[in-house]
Amino acid sequence: MQRLRSWSSDVVQLDLSPLPPPQPPPSSSNNTPMSSTAISGAGFSIDEEEPTEARIRRLISEHPVIIFSRSSCCMCHVMKKLLATIGVHPTVIELDDHEIASLPPPPAHDSLSSRSPAPAVFIGGTCVGGLESLVALHLSGHLVRKLVEVGALWEENKQTYGVLAQDIQKNIPDTGTWMLL
Repeated sequence: MQRLRSWSSDVVQLDLSPLPPPQPPPSSSNNTPMSSTAISGAGFSIDEEEPTEARIRRLISEHPVIIFSRSSCCMCHVMKKLLATIGVHPTVIELDDHEIASLPPPPAHDSLSSRSPAPAVFIGGTCVGGLESLVALHLSGHLVRKLVEVGALWEENKQTYGVLAQDIQKNIPDTGTWMLL
């Protein structure tokens, strides 16, 4: 099942793979039972009996903004910085390669979907896609509205960050084509 690999203020690494079969305890004079069926903290809980796919779906539904990423992913770092600039601090789950296969598929409009399902950002339970899709959503002016709708950003900040998005959009030259990041 799931084990906590590492913990920091903004990143949680979970091992979402099933636990190996239980081994009989070694013979000793200390017969204190040690078992744990759930871990909780930082606003989420882990049920060790829950299948990986169900656990990922539950984490997506419990957090307004969540990013699933590979360890040490530079695109995830850019996603976190973009969202932090807006005033949102997402839950970040770092997955191993064998765990990434359990992620829901990215939307069909995400041009990076054929390459890799991670990093993937979910806002309000909906897969936005990878970094390119998140930046496109921001530049179109829809990201802040979506974050306010799901409760990840306070309504009073909406106008401030909406103006910021408009300023960014005005300062990007229109070449008639989208650039891959």
